[in-house]
Amino acid sequence: MTAIQTSGLGKVYTKRLTRKVVALKDLNLEVERGEIFGFLGPNGAGKSTTIKLLMNLIRPTTGDAKILGIPVTEASSRKKLGYLPEEPNYYGYVTAKELLEMVGRIHGLSGPEIEKQSTEILSFLDLPFEKRRTIAGFSKGMVQRVGLAQAIFHDPEVVVLDEPMSGLDPPGRKLVADLMLRMRDQGKTIFFSTHILHDVEVVCDRIGIITGGQLRFCGTLAEVISETFSSYEVVLRKVQPEQVRNLKAKGFAAKTFEDNVKVDVSKEDLPSFVDAFVQHGTELVAIEPKRFTLEDFFMGFIDSAEASSRRT
Repeated sequence: MTAIQTSGLGKVYTKRLTRKVVALKDLNLEVERGEIFGFLGPNGAGKSTTIKLLMNLIRPTTGDAKILGIPVTEASSRKKLGYLPEEPNYYGYVTAKELLEMVGRIHGLSGPEIEKQSTEILSFLDLPFEKRRTIAGFSKGMVQRVGLAQAIFHDPEVVVLDEPMSGLDPPGRKLVADLMLRMRDQGKTIFFSTHILHDVEVVCDRIGIITGGQLRFCGTLAEVISETFSSYEVVLRKVQPEQVRNLKAKGFAAKTFEDNVKVDVSKEDLPSFVDAFVQHGTELVAIEPKRFTLEDFFMGFIDSAEASSRRT
């Protein structure tokens, strides 16, 4: 059974009675149980719309979605689900512990269970226990961590987080990343949206890239690396000046530094290139694969979507 499944999911908003905005189009997605899935895209790409559809906060224009095999339109789909909204907002006059006690009662936990869970989660997320320290006096990062605490308080099997790193400083981001990894090790499924590439690289098993309301890529980071493999950088020594000139004349990007020459060589040309130079007494120093970064990969989809938008 998949943890999250969407089929032809789409959402069209109508503005000013006549203008229609396609926020999400034909999303077909499966998130496996026990994985961390990063939903990556720029602001306005459709990430929050997707999450609101999964939470049944809004209704789809087309398609459907399921959580643990149960349609999201059924309340039982949320029994084993935890959710952190993009901008959590809570009663300012309660403490973090009081909020969690309320969450525990909503989920039917006993008094001892609530006490145990509160102590463990507040300690792990470095949130205050003091009775006088109410949420009204919390920083944005602290409110974000309170939101994360309430999302996982009832020990859900699936956790959906909308921009969970928003407003957090570097220690806070590491704390949340560590928590995600710990939950995955416990067999939990984490689906989180972000536009911050570093978050994805640190914790994700798989990623989906969405731009303009459409899913452009879905796969593992290893597949991203494979797809972004561009060429090799070959480092040679004892290369004659005439050989360097010939390389440039043939269209190779060759750079001389100290006694070495760096040459960009495509995957297809590499075997013949190396054979030719070794036979002429050139010393091979290194062969390094050249890859685009995840940022290059991500920006390629954004640029493509923007170009498509301009054409239409």
